[in-house]
Amino acid sequence: MTDAPDPRPSIQAELQRIEEDCEHSGKAHFNAGDRWARYHYGLGLPAVVLSALAGTAFLKDFGIAAGVMSAVVAILTALMTFLKPSERAAGHKGSGDQYLTLRNDARVFREIKLAHVTDEQAAIDGLDEFTKRRNELNQASAQFSRADFEQARKGIDAGETKHRVDKKDA
Repeated sequence: MTDAPDPRPSIQAELQRIEEDCEHSGKAHFNAGDRWARYHYGLGLPAVVLSALAGTAFLKDFGIAAGVMSAVVAILTALMTFLKPSERAAGHKGSGDQYLTLRNDARVFREIKLAHVTDEQAAIDGLDEFTKRRNELNQASAQFSRADFEQARKGIDAGETKHRVDKKDA
């Protein structure tokens, strides 16, 4: 029987990769959600205001102005129906939440639980569970833009996602 090397250092390194991936993906999804929320309000608010103004213009016999405003309202409403920015914003927020949950779970396993797992196979099984969750999340999540990712990376590099306790160690 040979003594296999302790897999814990490799498991810890892989867990840190999962944490980093989740941090970047989660923050990028939050950025995408914010962007889609801005689109939602950017299309929706003018549609509401122009709709009210068009109704008033019709009542005051400003037919041409009312017609133009009604056409713009129709375009804005069609864009909202087609693009579904509110749904996209909610979807990205949900994905961001799931990525950060996975990141937190992986960190707790790596920093606290892994040291107390006595069976090497249990440690490997724990890593497998995190890897599986990340892969499923990657497949199920909507794609975010490169700009969302770059904004996330800049924020992470600036320390936006660090807890105070982590900043003391750095």
